[in-house]
Amino acid sequence: MTAVKPIPARMKGLNRAEICDVNFQEFVRDWNGHADVAPAPNEAILDGSALDAQGFRDLFESQLISRHLDLMARVLRVQNKVFYTIGSSGHEGNAMVARLTRHTDPAFLHYRSGGFMAERFRKLPGMDPIMDSALSFAASADDPASGGRHKVWGSKPLWVLPQTSTIASHLPKALGTALAIEQGPRIGHALPIPNDSIVVCSFGDASSNHATAQTAFNAAAWTAYQKLPAPVLFVCEDNGIGISVKTPDGWVARNFANRQDLDYFAADGLDLAEGYGQVQAAIEHCRRTRRPTFLHLRTTRIMGHAGTDFEIEWRSIEELCAVEATDPLLRSAAIALESGLMSKDQILALYEDTRKKCFAAAEDADSRPRLTKLEDVIAPLAPYTPDKVRAEAARTADAARREQVFGGEAKLPEKQPARHLAIQINNALHDLFAKYPEALLFGEDVAQKGGVYTVTKGLQKAFSGKRVFNTLLDETVILGLAQGYANMGMLPFPEIQYLAYFHNACDQIRGEASSLQFFSNGQYRNPMVMRIASLGYQRGFGGHFHNDNSITALRDIPGLVVGCPSRGDDAATMLRTLAALAKVDGRVCAFLEPIALYMTKDLYEAGDGQWLTEYPAPNETMELGEGRVYGKGEDLVIFTFGNGVPMSLRAARTIEKQHGWKTRVVDLRWLVPLNETFIRAQAKNARRILIVDEGRRSAGVGEGIVTAIVEGGYGARPFHRVVGADTFTPLAGAAFLVIPSDEDIVAAADLLAKA
Repeated sequence: MTAVKPIPARMKGLNRAEICDVNFQEFVRDWNGHADVAPAPNEAILDGSALDAQGFRDLFESQLISRHLDLMARVLRVQNKVFYTIGSSGHEGNAMVARLTRHTDPAFLHYRSGGFMAERFRKLPGMDPIMDSALSFAASADDPASGGRHKVWGSKPLWVLPQTSTIASHLPKALGTALAIEQGPRIGHALPIPNDSIVVCSFGDASSNHATAQTAFNAAAWTAYQKLPAPVLFVCEDNGIGISVKTPDGWVARNFANRQDLDYFAADGLDLAEGYGQVQAAIEHCRRTRRPTFLHLRTTRIMGHAGTDFEIEWRSIEELCAVEATDPLLRSAAIALESGLMSKDQILALYEDTRKKCFAAAEDADSRPRLTKLEDVIAPLAPYTPDKVRAEAARTADAARREQVFGGEAKLPEKQPARHLAIQINNALHDLFAKYPEALLFGEDVAQKGGVYTVTKGLQKAFSGKRVFNTLLDETVILGLAQGYANMGMLPFPEIQYLAYFHNACDQIRGEASSLQFFSNGQYRNPMVMRIASLGYQRGFGGHFHNDNSITALRDIPGLVVGCPSRGDDAATMLRTLAALAKVDGRVCAFLEPIALYMTKDLYEAGDGQWLTEYPAPNETMELGEGRVYGKGEDLVIFTFGNGVPMSLRAARTIEKQHGWKTRVVDLRWLVPLNETFIRAQAKNARRILIVDEGRRSAGVGEGIVTAIVEGGYGARPFHRVVGADTFTPLAGAAFLVIPSDEDIVAAADLLAKA
């Protein structure tokens, strides 16, 4: 490559974007090398290159589009016409990955993917990479990717699932999608893409060190080690720096080149002629072998991390000039000139024409409407069509199929005596798997063992190991798999073994699964029913990890549905509704199963059997937000859920004897979203209110109940909260010192009596 001229002193204080812009033009104007006879469109662009002339020209144009979108963003951001300046400059070589993959290969992209997107837009006729990108930069409501909610690289027709930050959090779901491509045909499920598709997942060298990335690499290698197909192409775009923290020279190659079962390829993303064949080899290997493949793509980063990153403040001018000399567009211009494919004037004309198109598109985008109403912003976040959900929940599996699953008509669960919670959850899962052939259940120990508490016992035998299977001991991978299966149209039921373990992988739901509908404007969705063994009150087996009441992390996730039954019949109808919410509206759902109530049979005294329930008819459902009310009393109304329900019922009996009060116990059942209308209706005629929340005092469900009551105008009633302490749960009997008890509820009622 011809060297870039030294930067004159007068230019050292200029914006680096301006310098890179000038560099390119001066490089082309001053080029004085030898030009060959122009190759034919189907001839190699340079001797020995796998890239033909037409392919090079397309890639060069895509690189220029990406570059001028970056330059446009830096200029118009200060005018408040665009709102995003993290650019792709230096990474334009990723356009090669786009050219060599198909538009039906799902892509989860690094935010420096302007070149990739510009090139993938060529895959379908009539699409405009410049206008679509400009609409996204401008946060226009017409943005076809996110509807103006964020600057994302995304496209429904091009199978680019939108990412908002991509600091490694997308790698597990990319692997999950690759595994889902292989899983679909095994269970007879028709995929929405060709069966030989691969998944593209790009990220930076700094992100490759993230724990979430490492868990994806480990799971991919674990899968390949067992000779199971996992066609994911991990593309590490190595520019040598993460914001301002440098990656040691050679670290990525040292870390990945010799990993077993993660096949390593290196490619020069700064040189289209050199790198094309290298990228091609990696992609063809991944598609042919169906093995996880690591493509180490050399890139650079010019113009800083974003528009707010003034590198001159922390990097020397000499270092900046050296980095800018590696600009891949300079090499592409040199290839165009050396090969004789383009003249100086043609390159500069194309450069300026691309600039004009990008600025014109940006001005057009700025004139389009933006989101101005809250209801428009949140419209795709939590879609809910009650009539369709109700109908889907009531739809039953084929009668003959049910009889086959349960072992005959006489053994159907609705014909059996009343059972405890764990058995009725098990029956409901059998029913749902008979109803949905695309349903999958997976997690730690869920297959042959049937889970730690045998809740999934018999499911693998009834529906095969293709649909019910164990995973690694890694909650991040479990939830990444769930997203991947959902992407391919399946209905995943991932199990998290304990609520405390969910916190290890919370971002897979918060940052990824629950945000997808929002940031794709409802075009993509991650339907799933996440089952979690939850809450406290276990005896003989406990401590903080197995008696975790922290529902707060779930309540804070926009769009998530959280249900928590306290008895078997409620669990069955709630599961039917959750599955319907996932199928119909694409919702991400969490089903919290109170561990201490799994085997509970009695309510008031040993042997009374009053906490056993009959299995509800297969077409019986529970409305989202619908609670259960015990009693009609108005002297005292107790709001609770989960373990608090039988506790409150027992306490209510004592309170009625001591104070003569008529009580009412309200089981909310649905914790997110809280049904504030229902809560206020139950509080309306209450003379006194108790809120029983086994979670911690701070940020628990009880705070939401109080807020609903107060904002409804009923805060003047005497009320009290019975909640857990703000502490971790200790082992053995000490655990019961930090969570509410029957006696605590009675004591709180005594305080209300004195109020």
